[in-house]
Amino acid sequence: MSSSSLGMGRPSHGQGSSPQPRQSSAAVYNMFDPKQVQTFKEAFSMIDQDSDGWITEADLKTMLTSLGQAPTPKLLNSLLSSRPSTFPPAKPESMDYNQGLNFTTFLTMMSEKLLELDPESELIEAFECFDEDDKGTTDGKELREWLGTVGDKMSKEEIDKLLSPPFADRHGTFN
Repeated sequence: MSSSSLGMGRPSHGQGSSPQPRQSSAAVYNMFDPKQVQTFKEAFSMIDQDSDGWITEADLKTMLTSLGQAPTPKLLNSLLSSRPSTFPPAKPESMDYNQGLNFTTFLTMMSEKLLELDPESELIEAFECFDEDDKGTTDGKELREWLGTVGDKMSKEEIDKLLSPPFADRHGTFN
């Protein structure tokens, strides 16, 4: 399943794998079609645990913990500090403005991250060499061997994570 089939594909504007110059807050909405913006809004709302319009450290910690992760303060800080800029909020003075993301900032971050990804066609082409029978699947054993020995070698833990559900079935077939 691709990110584009989830409605979270690359921005419709600014195709290519090189990062684009930072957009103004209004321009970021024009980079995505309305369905993509809605998908990101739903994701934002799921992370914004207290529904105050801001993703805070507490929101991130709650969300990651519910996904079975044990987020460290260092990880939480890095996620929040990687935001493109701080937008002054219209919130009570008790809010630490440097520790939250509003939706526009979140959308800007997502556009920058998606622009860094390889185009879907390149990823499909890379995996086609492992799909000798043209079934749309790849044998996990062969893929595991290549990922651990060729190019930017992945660790066993990284490979295990990649070749586990939902990315691979119980037989180790990667789809």
